[in-house]
Amino acid sequence: MQNTSNNDSLAIVAYITLIGTLIAFFMNREERNPLVSFHIRQALGLWLLQMVLGYFIGAFDSWMISTSFWVFFIVLFLYGIFGAVGKKMNEVPVLGPFFQKLFATIGQ
Repeated sequence: MQNTSNNDSLAIVAYITLIGTLIAFFMNREERNPLVSFHIRQALGLWLLQMVLGYFIGAFDSWMISTSFWVFFIVLFLYGIFGAVGKKMNEVPVLGPFFQKLFATIGQ
């Protein structure tokens, strides 16, 4: 049985690449931690949205649009990471409630 501090660190791992999200998801399956499940849902939503929108943003071939896109997602990821470090369940601004509803079955 793992102690909760090691298990809580999975919330941070969830934001480190999509692979990190999958690792956190599978490691959280046996002993479900609500904090980790919350951050897995947030991170999964951010990663999937970033990939889908990135495909379309790349078609613009404009450094201003691309830079704005990357800054937007970096800020959202940092917000999520700082919430995970502080062991808080703060939803990502604007998109967080949607991700929680969309991926509600993850971690339950």
